[in-house]
Amino acid sequence: MPEFKATFVRQRKYMFFLLSFYVLGWGFTPYQPVFLGLFLGTSFSLFNLWLMIKKIDQFGEAVVKGRKISSIGMISRMAMAVLAVIVAMEYPDYLHLISVIMGLMTIYIVIMIDFFIQTFLLRK
Repeated sequence: MPEFKATFVRQRKYMFFLLSFYVLGWGFTPYQPVFLGLFLGTSFSLFNLWLMIKKIDQFGEAVVKGRKISSIGMISRMAMAVLAVIVAMEYPDYLHLISVIMGLMTIYIVIMIDFFIQTFLLRK
């Protein structure tokens, strides 16, 4: 398994743990719009991670075969983020907008934490 796919599997586990934590927070706290916003943003963030991994895999195959690829999907990932914000703005009673935006940024925090964990574990 290529290294980036193993990294994706690890990061996906972290994201599912966070999503389950958000579901518990939504179910057992009075801050339901905040946790639902975090859940929505993190779900879109996880989907964006999957899109990025898929495009990187296609890019790698194209390089091996000597073909060109137009992009790695930045526009589609940005469109997904805009869609999440539009949904949050459409239903402000159910979704907290700032939480959705924080959820969209969750994958970048998970990537950095995973990088530091792997760096320190591999160093030992």
